[in-house]
Parts: sequence; structure tokens; C-alpha cells
Amino acid sequence: MRRRLLAVLMVLMGAAALLLCIPLADAYARGRTEHLLLQRRSEAVRFADLADRMRSAADRAELSAEIGRYAQLYGAGVVVVDSSGATVARAGTGPAAEAATDAATDDSPRVGTSDGADARRRALTGRSTDRLPTLRPWGPRTVVLAEPVGRDERVSGAVLMAVPTEAARRDVTVRWSLIAAGAFAAFAAAALVAAGITRWLMRPVLDLDRAVERLTAGSLHARAVSDTGPPELRHLREHFNTMAEAMADSIGRQRDFVADASHQLRNPLATLVLQLENVEPHIAPGPGLAEHGRALDEAERLEELLDGLLELARVESGTAELTEEDVSRAVRERVAAWTPVFRAAGVDLVAADLAEGLRARTLPDAAGRVLDALLDNAVKFVPRGSRVEVRAGREADGSTAGPAGPAGSVVVRVTDDGPGVPEEHLPLLLRRFARSPEHQNVPGSGLGLAIADEIARISGGRLDVGGHEPHGLRVELRLPASG
Repeated sequence: MRRRLLAVLMVLMGAAALLLCIPLADAYARGRTEHLLLQRRSEAVRFADLADRMRSAADRAELSAEIGRYAQLYGAGVVVVDSSGATVARAGTGPAAEAATDAATDDSPRVGTSDGADARRRALTGRSTDRLPTLRPWGPRTVVLAEPVGRDERVSGAVLMAVPTEAARRDVTVRWSLIAAGAFAAFAAAALVAAGITRWLMRPVLDLDRAVERLTAGSLHARAVSDTGPPELRHLREHFNTMAEAMADSIGRQRDFVADASHQLRNPLATLVLQLENVEPHIAPGPGLAEHGRALDEAERLEELLDGLLELARVESGTAELTEEDVSRAVRERVAAWTPVFRAAGVDLVAADLAEGLRARTLPDAAGRVLDALLDNAVKFVPRGSRVEVRAGREADGSTAGPAGPAGSVVVRVTDDGPGVPEEHLPLLLRRFARSPEHQNVPGSGLGLAIADEIARISGGRLDVGGHEPHGLRVELRLPASG
């Protein structure tokens, strides 16, 4: 957004600079052209007066001498013609003289002679040249102007002057360069101001965005701290912090309630279980003893549920700091610890392709705790004679996890070849207290995977559940790689 805002401001300032400097440059070019016309027209008027007073050979010689000195001094071409177009006097050499001659005779296709011929025809009808082509750095190199000899119906000829424009075009070039330099300097200064204004405007927005991102990630203590920017954004920051404070307080009270309730219920529940166990020797064999056993099982199940709620409240509180964990070591240790349990359940637990040196920045022992939940879930629901595999490796974006994969994410994958879960029930596995219909009677609280998913989320990772080909379940723990 900052780049887009800066780009919009730069485009607007660039357009404003062009809209200001282009008319200014054009106005100077037109002014310089008008100045050249006025200068040379005064000379043409003087030559026209001399030609009008010409009565003898001496007058003709004086006219020739005047236009000759002028042509030599300014490098111009001057031609005096009578009313029939015949040349009376001529002076100058080079391109300017050729342009003047072509305009006087009107018999050459040279570029620019059409304007000179038109000026000659206007002069022979008594009208002076009142406009020249606008001079720009690239041309025209020569301009032709004409002045009538005599006035009104006494017009007896015309003075044609082909004037080089090199000096005038040099002035235009210098002035245009100064205008361009000024426009560039103004644009650079405005760009610096725009960059400062953009930073001033975007700093509170970016700070608010970071606070929202941290709050979304579960950090309830995240707040927007920037106190710069427009008043509207400062008010927005205050309202956001007030909202975040209220939300954190509400969620904190809910978690405290769950934790307190779970903790307070454990004591009477433990007493109840103890009393049930003490009553057991006094119950005669029969239906009553079976009912007592089922009641004791339900009490123990309720105790597991309270333990799960207390653990979930502790995880959601997010009070622990993230630390660096050796994921490879945690996976090896948990697999070794669970191997006897799986052997007793008749399930084969295999650790395959465990990469070395896998490290992630997580909650303390996050990989071990999540793997405990995954293996506990597997030993409960995978039937005897099945196989459970644990793999760990690195994974880059869009690639497959493997022991030698590039560092991007650390992936711990647990797969089994059991009956699996229908695809429509997979999203339910990470919800609290949720179970698939065919597993309703399996012991447990239904919080194991939900707690594991919360641990992964707070650690900056995620837990993915999917099907395993040809049948079975696949659960992946993804954690951001460290280092």
C-alpha cells in the first residue's frame, strides 16, 4: 500500500510538473520568436525606406552597401524586389542568402520557401510579416520575413530577409534546460516530501496491521503503539487498543473460568473415585458389581475430560515463551517411549526417514507433546495388526518432505493403514469433543487433537489431517524451521 500511495503521489506530481513547465517553455519560445521578429523587422523597415527613396544609381549603391553590411554582420540574406518580382538588390552568402533568393523567385522546392513566398506575396500587397514559425531547439534554422516598399496603393516592391536563428535557438535551448532543471529539482523535492508524508500516513497503518496479525495469531497482549499519523488514524489506534483490551479480558476470563472449574472439580471427583473404589469390596457379585464398574469407568473418563480442559486452558493462555526445540531428538524419544504401548496393543510402530538436525522455534516440547497426542490417538483407533509410521523431515514451499529437503518447514508425519475416517468427517477431528460416529464408544475426552492443534498454532505452525492411500489416516505437524 505504501508503494502504491507513493506511486500515485509521484504520478500526480510528475503530471503537475509537466503541466507547469511545458506551457512555460512554450511561452518562452514564442516570446523569443516575437523578439527576433521585432528586431529584424525594424531593420527590414529601414531597408524598405531606403528602397522607397531610391531614385538614382547613388541611391541604389547606398541600398546595396547597407544590406551588404547587414548581411555580413548577421549572416543573413537580403533581397529587394520590385512590384513585378524582379530583383533590385541582393546581399549575403550561404544558406540564408539561398533561402532569401528562393523566396524572392518562388521557383525552388526547398523546404521553408513556401513561407517566404507567401511573405513576399503579402508584402507586395502592402502587408508586413506579423508572425514567424515558433523557434525551438531543433528548428527552423532560417526564417524569412518581408516588408513592403511604400504604403497602400503606392507599393513598389518588397524587402525579403532570410534570418539565421542559431542564436535565438541557443537562447531557447538554455532557457528550456533551466526550466527542465528547475522542474526536476522541484519534482525531487516534492518526491522527498511525498515520501515523508507517505511514511507519516502509513506508519500507524502498518503498526495496526502488525498488531492485528499478532492478535490473530493468538497474542492477546498485542497492541498498536505508534502515536504518529493523522488524528483519524490515532483515534483508530485508540479504538483498536480498547477493543483488543476488552477482547483479551473477555477471553482471559473465559480461560480462567475453564481452568478454575477444571481444577476445582478435580478434588471432589478424585474423592468420588476413591469412595467408589472403597465401596467395591462391599458389593456382592452380580449386576450391582457390574454397574459399579461402569460408574467407576465414567468417573475416570470425567477425570480425563477435566485434565484435558485444564491442559487446553493452559495452552490457550499462551504464557510460555517460544524456545528452540530439537525436533529430531523429540521424535526419536517419543517413538521409543510409545513402542511398548503399541506392541502391547498389537500395532506395529515404525520410525522411517527421520532426518537429523531438525530444529524449530516452538512452545517448550511442542513437537513431543503433539506427537504424544497423535500416537495416543493412533493406538486407540488403529486396529490390531495394523502399521503406524512416523516420518520427520524438512519441506520447502511446494515440495515434498524428505531427510535432505531444503529448510523451510519441519514436518512430522504420522500415517496408519487402518480403516481411516470418511472424508466428510475429517474436519471434525480437530474440533473439541468431536468424534466420528463409529468411534463414539472409544475411551477419551475428545480433546487430544484439539490441544495438539492449539499447540501447533501458538508455535507458528499448523496441524493437517487427511486420508492416507490406499486407506488409513495421515496427520502432519508443520512447524517453522529454525536457523
